[in-house]
Order: sequence, then C-alpha cells, then structure tokens
Amino acid sequence: MESKAASAPNPHLPILILDDEDSYRSAIVRALRLGGIDNVISSGDPGASRALVAAGKASLVLLDLQMPAASGEELLAEFSSLAPQVPVIIITGDSETATIVRCMKAGALDYLVKPIEESRLLVAVRNGLAIVELTRELSAFRDKLSGGLARPELFERIATRDERMIALFKYIEAVAPSRQSVLIKGETGTGKELFARAIHDASGRGGAFVAVNVGGLDDPVFTDTLFGHRKGAYTGAEGARHGLVAEAKGGTLFLDEIGDLDARSQIKLLRLLQEGEYYPLGSDLCLRSETRIVAATTRDVKNTPGFRSDLFYRLQTHLVEIPPLRERRDDIDLLIDRFLTRSAKSLGEPKAPELPRECRRALEAYDFPGNVRELESLVHDAVAGARGGAIDEAALLARLPPRPEGGAPPGGDEDGLLRVVGEGFPTLREAELELVRMAMRRTLGDLGLASAMLGVSRQRAAKWLSETGPEADPQAADRPPPQPLEGK
Repeated sequence: MESKAASAPNPHLPILILDDEDSYRSAIVRALRLGGIDNVISSGDPGASRALVAAGKASLVLLDLQMPAASGEELLAEFSSLAPQVPVIIITGDSETATIVRCMKAGALDYLVKPIEESRLLVAVRNGLAIVELTRELSAFRDKLSGGLARPELFERIATRDERMIALFKYIEAVAPSRQSVLIKGETGTGKELFARAIHDASGRGGAFVAVNVGGLDDPVFTDTLFGHRKGAYTGAEGARHGLVAEAKGGTLFLDEIGDLDARSQIKLLRLLQEGEYYPLGSDLCLRSETRIVAATTRDVKNTPGFRSDLFYRLQTHLVEIPPLRERRDDIDLLIDRFLTRSAKSLGEPKAPELPRECRRALEAYDFPGNVRELESLVHDAVAGARGGAIDEAALLARLPPRPEGGAPPGGDEDGLLRVVGEGFPTLREAELELVRMAMRRTLGDLGLASAMLGVSRQRAAKWLSETGPEADPQAADRPPPQPLEGK
C-alpha cells in the first residue's frame, strides 16, 4: 500500500481493534500505521476489550460482528452503554442491509464490510477521530465558559476589562489544544498577532511560534518562504533551504493578511491543511507536517472574489473575532496607562509623564480607526515630545482628526461632548463655546483651520473666539483682537 500523510493526529487514547482473526487485526494495524496512526491496541479477547472500554481507555473501537466467543451486536450495545462518548465502527462479513441498519440504530458510527478497502478504513477512522476531538473540544468549551480563566497569565500582553474579550480568552483556552486551524478576524491594529501567540502558548505545543505576512507574496516567493527549496531549484539557489513550515515543526505557523493570498498559493495551503503534505520548491518529494496553522485577516475573506471557499472553511474551523477599540471604550483608559509606562521605559525616562485630563477625555471619545496600534503610537509620540515631565497637550490634540461637519462627535455617541463640557447637560451656548475652544486647541490656534472645522466663516469664528476667553486661543498673546464685523 502507498504511504499517505494522515490528516488527523494519533488519538490521545488508543484505538481498540476487536477481531478474533489475528491476520485481519494485523492487516488493520498495518493499514492504520501506513496512514500515520499508530496508537492502536489489537485484541481478540471480548472480555478484556469490555474492561478496557469500561475503564475509559479507548478513543475509538473497531468491532467485528462475527466472533464465536461473543455476539458483536451484544458487545456493541454494551459498549454504547458503558461509554457512549466512544464511537464504534463495526466490521462485518455480512453485507445484508438489515444487519447494518440494526447496528446503526444501536449506536454504531459507521460500518466496514470485509474485505475492507484500506482507503475506506482510513476515511472511517479519521472521521471517528474527528468526532472524538470535536466532542472533547465542546466539553472543554462548556467547562471554560462556566468558569474563569485557567491560565490568565497567557493573556497578560492584552490589556482589557471588556467582557467580550474575556469570553474570547475562555474560547481560546478551550480550542487551543486542538490541532485544527484558527482564523482570527479583526480590523488593523486590534492585536491579531498577540491573539495568535496566546493560542500557541495555550496549546502547549512544543514547537516554535513562527509568524509571516503573506499579503502580496507571489506564488514562487510564498512557496519558497513556507515550504523551502531544494538545491538548484532556481538560479541562485546554491543550497537547500528549509521553509517556515519546517521551522514551526510541532508548533504554530501564523499567516497574517491571508485574504491577499495568491490563487495558486491557496491551493498549496489547502493541501497542507487537508492532508498535512507539502512540496518544497523544485522537489517532487512529498513532506509531511503537523504544524498548526493560525491565519489572520482584516477582510471578509468569505465574500472576497478569488478566495477559495474550501480554503476559507478549512481555515475557519475555529474563529476568533476581535472587537474594535471603539466598541470597548472602557479599555482605552487602561491602555493609555500601560502605554505611558511602556513608552517612558523605552525612552529611558525614570517616570511616566502625566497625561492632561483634556487629552485623556479626547482619547476616550476618539474612534481610533487604527485601534490599539494607533493609540499606542499617539501615546508614544506624546511621551517622546514631553518636556520637563509634561506632555504637550496642544500637540497631542492636534494629531486627532477633526469631527466631520454635521457628523457625530468622536466616539459616535451623543454623550461625546458631555465628557468634555462636564457632568451636566450643556446649554446650546455652552456647547457652542466649548466647540470653539476644542477647534482652536486642535489647530494650535489657526483661526482659518478652526473655522473650517466648525463649518463657519472666519469672521464668525473670530467673533465666537472673542467671547470664549483667552484660554481657548493658544496664540492669543501674539495676535491682535478681532475687528468688529462690518454692518454688524
């Protein structure tokens, strides 16, 4: 028989083969081993097999129905009662439909008719193991959701107090031991690689975590990067090269920007996911891998033209969707403090500077299209530009884009201005004057830009400015007071 890579790993518990014919048991064991599955117990003793199943020491049972020492149908009923979570595949020389129907009704997962085709055997066993693995994952998932995090230290890199984020952490702990692929969806800057690292750390896999951005790679570069090449595969290939799949052996390979993958590369990745097989560039030797694939995308790859649907469903066996920062505003204050400390340390400052209250409020109300990465950049730049331990408030506020004319305030909710004005609901006059102050601070006193932000004429803005007081104008001392408008 031709050797073929297994798409499923060896089960945690052995597969039990119960058949009174030694030669048949040996043939099944040999076929499974050639298929990459060698955690097997071969037995011709119904009593010993019954005890093994009752003790919970088998993951899957291959049961022969025609044995002189015991009735296979009776054993099937016993196994289903003793361990209903253990799938049973019946083996029979009787191809009568009535017998097969009775066994399926009694709880058998599948049936194999002698003589057994090796390909049919492997498909049945792999399907059974997939069900076992899914059942274990669902059980672990229920346990995780009903309790707290088992290892909260795995998620220390991700600062949050948001309930949805905590639920994602629990989900990751539940699915991490699986070798099935994970698709991480999230806007740019949400921390997709941090989640991928958490999945790897929670998995307990002994191999390395290897990350690569595959967006924009053409097929030859993709193949060389992931699968390596043989000596002489192309001009300049003076020696063989192992790819990242080999580097991540037994670990996790993180593929970022998977939605931009070339069509030919998609086919090769699909084969790696389905069969655990790949070919180095310039080689006809098939290599095998049990590397776990975690992919990430900012796009809706399911509806992306040119992205294969079969690859999408293979990648999305487990799905992690990270909410954007604007949907978890309670995290902004927490992240600000973390980034202030981190930035000060990276710049060699003994102490993190204080962030002015106005800046903190403005950041809490901002939508952050660049998410956590944008917030970190803003805070780091502010710390780098601090003088005498004080952050330049005007410079930081100027980096935040103005509110679109007629649009909602930063943050997208009606209370955005209330955070700035105060606790009570402002009068129209108070809101009007506060908007003038905000516009002047964000434009560093540029009256033309401020009037454009407010959607009024320069003269109207100047009149408002004269009524707000000098604290609204960073350059009031250097500019003559506004002249009265003609005709007014």
